[in-house]
Amino acid sequence: MVREKVKVSTRTLQWKCVESRTNSKRLYYGRFILSPLMKGQAGTIGIAMRRALLGEIEGTCITRAKSEKIPHEYSTIVGIQESVHEILMNLKEIVLRGNLYGTRNAFICAKGPGYVTAQDIILPPSVEIVDNTQHIASLTEPIDLCIGLQIEINRGYEDVKQILGILEKK
Repeated sequence: MVREKVKVSTRTLQWKCVESRTNSKRLYYGRFILSPLMKGQAGTIGIAMRRALLGEIEGTCITRAKSEKIPHEYSTIVGIQESVHEILMNLKEIVLRGNLYGTRNAFICAKGPGYVTAQDIILPPSVEIVDNTQHIASLTEPIDLCIGLQIEINRGYEDVKQILGILEKK
């Protein structure tokens, strides 16, 4: 049996931020260095840190969308350029800031033709939109688009099927 010598480092891990910037109202970037690491540790530590950080993020977000005219998530509506799924994905991209407890309701009521942006959302007083120019839908015909939204504070990242994929009829 061959025994390998394992070199154990007694140095403590150190980290520092080497770059930090704001790319837009909704996008932040940071680059950090963590050292010294042994071979194979970087990937393991990186994956674990990503999962832990995404699980601890707390923020105000849209958790439900309701409309009487929409039968299901994968349908299309005459007079709207985007599919319902694309609209839900656009709603997910909206960054909200607010101090609220429990669930609050918000609404989008727009008349076409024209563009629907985050600015068209009627919010409760304790919530604000970080970027009002976020695109939601393009109305190509003179139709009314009314969507009821549910807003709450959540912790962690959930994909679109868990959050906005639950499209309900009133």
